[in-house]
Amino acid sequence: MARRVSMPAADDLFRPTTDTEQPAPEQRPRRVRAVADDTEATEAAPKRPSGRVRHDEKMTVYVTEDELLDIEHARLTLRRHHGLAVDRGRLVREALALVLADLEAQGVDSPLVQRLLDE
Repeated sequence: MARRVSMPAADDLFRPTTDTEQPAPEQRPRRVRAVADDTEATEAAPKRPSGRVRHDEKMTVYVTEDELLDIEHARLTLRRHHGLAVDRGRLVREALALVLADLEAQGVDSPLVQRLLDE
């Protein structure tokens, strides 16, 4: 005779495991974010990359195999030598922010303009 196995209901699986009350909102520990809170930004403040937040816009960039290997090598170097675990998207956003800030600061003398003029 086959025996039926009794499975727990969803309410049993997702029930609270402790009877402690949640702390009041003023007592809750502050949540840590990967991106600094927006403070009073001035026009002189440099732009920062978005970091680890949900991005609503998407841009597809095609790269060569060598360029992709260079990005992956940089990601692994950051992890191995500096203890920074970042994904390729964040690495590219950070690099893009650096290049655009340099372009804004140096204008025509920026390495980006010089490289594009040399092509």
